[in-house]
Amino acid sequence: MKRRLTVLLALLAGLLVVQTPARAVPPVDSVAASAAASQQVLSPTPYMGWNTYYALGGDPTEAEVKSIADFLVSSGLRDAGYQYVWIDGNWAAPTPRSSAGDLVANPDQFPNGLKPLVDYIHSKGLKAGIYTDAGPYIPGKCGLGSHGYYQRDANQFAAWKFDAVKVDYLCGIAADLDPKTVYTEFAQALRNNASGRPMLFNLCNPVTSPDWGNYPEEQQSTYSWSYAPAIAQSWRTYTDVGFVGEIKFKDVLRNYDANARHPEAAGPGHFNDPDYLGPELGMNDEEFRTQMTLWSVAAAPLVIGSDVRKLSKTSLDILSDRDVLAINQDAAGVQAVRVGPAGTTETWVKRLANGDRAVVLLNRGDSPATLTTKASSVGLSGDRFTLKNAWTNQVTESAGTISAAVPAHGAALFRVGRATGQPGVPHVVAGLPQVTKVGGDAVPAGIAPVVAGGDEARVEVTVRNDGARPVFSPRVELAVPAGWTARPVGKAPKLLTPSSSATLAFTVTLPATATPGSSTLTATTSYEVTGKGRLRQETATPLVVAPAPPDDDVVLSHHDWISATSGWMSPTVDRSVGGWTPISMLGQEYPTGLGVASPSTVRYYLGDRCTRLTTTVGIDDAVRNVGPEGGTSTFQVIGDGRVLFDSGVLGRDDVRQADIDLSGVRVLDLVVGDGGDGGYNDRANWAGLNATC
Repeated sequence: MKRRLTVLLALLAGLLVVQTPARAVPPVDSVAASAAASQQVLSPTPYMGWNTYYALGGDPTEAEVKSIADFLVSSGLRDAGYQYVWIDGNWAAPTPRSSAGDLVANPDQFPNGLKPLVDYIHSKGLKAGIYTDAGPYIPGKCGLGSHGYYQRDANQFAAWKFDAVKVDYLCGIAADLDPKTVYTEFAQALRNNASGRPMLFNLCNPVTSPDWGNYPEEQQSTYSWSYAPAIAQSWRTYTDVGFVGEIKFKDVLRNYDANARHPEAAGPGHFNDPDYLGPELGMNDEEFRTQMTLWSVAAAPLVIGSDVRKLSKTSLDILSDRDVLAINQDAAGVQAVRVGPAGTTETWVKRLANGDRAVVLLNRGDSPATLTTKASSVGLSGDRFTLKNAWTNQVTESAGTISAAVPAHGAALFRVGRATGQPGVPHVVAGLPQVTKVGGDAVPAGIAPVVAGGDEARVEVTVRNDGARPVFSPRVELAVPAGWTARPVGKAPKLLTPSSSATLAFTVTLPATATPGSSTLTATTSYEVTGKGRLRQETATPLVVAPAPPDDDVVLSHHDWISATSGWMSPTVDRSVGGWTPISMLGQEYPTGLGVASPSTVRYYLGDRCTRLTTTVGIDDAVRNVGPEGGTSTFQVIGDGRVLFDSGVLGRDDVRQADIDLSGVRVLDLVVGDGGDGGYNDRANWAGLNATC
């Protein structure tokens, strides 16, 4: 939806900052009491469907929506539970109301109006959703608003036979309305629609500070939980998880963490909403599988944001996995909570209706790790437990330890319950291949390893037995790309007793001509189980082979990077982020460098070839054209995991010059943080970036 994206970017840039007087925060009613007072339970478990916004953007059409509805049926997604086809914003005519005050669909996009389209959706065994805003229509700022027409619009949506309504707040924040007041009024209008038609209410306030500017708490999405359970089936808990065509893993984690603040607000018929699922919109398969895992244990509505017609079989399989969906659709409607501290690796647990637990072992880091928790830590007692891996369907038995080898940005998901009957297959964890040394240098913990042509690396695979019975003759075979060699180091043990582990190591040598890019190390772990024969598990880890290092004096921004991220959009070479203007700080333009938005990491391979880096860092002058909020960042230069330069917090009136010794550095990271106040207006520059190599 172009209008929503335009408004969001304008708000992010400070163009629509609304100064609002602080209001006293009302006392928060009991969530349980609010839920009990709610209207009839329209969706006892989290609803599922598809929405036009991220995939189709600003101009959804009747033909596109029909095509999506057809695909939901033919692909099996409808039968998996994805029932709602939701038309998001920008469906209305340029002048959204008739002279009589009725909403009018854009005839260029919906030549037959909306009612025949809704009928078509229903004919496919699907349900239909529509969009409006709680605020008034404001030409040039927000394209559709229902304020002043709540009952009329609710009646019209019901007459068109919609089954759900998403109510945004872009016009609401621009008009400085109180969300609790207007959303309560809208909810009442929906319940009292003239047709008596039940319609889901998705309360969609995306406003957050500091992401949108400095707004009072009660105007933000982080406050919705205190009143929404009494009036809505779901409510957004943070800002949008991405932009049109772009949903990144870092923002998935950000929204999940915000969504996790008030698990007590969720329950049958009313759910916290962290926003939409984003397969193939900026995440790799592993990252999207993690999003699906987290959304499922969060009892979140599962609404697909991508164009499902273009998705790979892998993405479709992730979306429709029965065991994962069963956890999301569990009748208890309980939202997962974290067990233990927050960090790079975490454990989350969701209580299920039959007493089992859904357990997530989450790895936020950039390297694989074996993660562990105890059955007693997730609320289970006993000495034997059945573990079903929701993604692989493997069923094993543990004596009390729950563990998994989890890839970078990955998550393991188990359904755990007390075991009965004959002993099952022991829970054996076959570790992911992990590079622990390159040459003589250890790879820092949590850092994605990088190798280059001619390198020799140590690769380790750890095998652990969490079962109650021993396993015998554990072996690991390591497959490497053509032209590489893998030589075992040491001998494997004869057996693994319960609660023990063994690490098997290999020396991997790359040819000098190894092709830069992504390669894969694949380990096949096998072991004997009494009565079961020899069992096998295969694990794989992606590995980056670096491009050639710089040679002679270079402008580093003109050299190939290994990887590069930016808080929004992508890093821009020799321009400020977005590429719209030259790099400029305090009125001085710089011909070379990188423009990024926080947070950002840009990684280069130097291969011990360089001795010096000079750069000037600061906030781009482009932020001076917008409001005064935000525009603070931190800059760090990190060599092989060691901080070589730290700017501290810089504002829009600060610049720092850096002259950095790069002697002995293989891998260089240029890291930008948000200065502690979010990424609002953070257009950060690495100017110059002259390397002596």
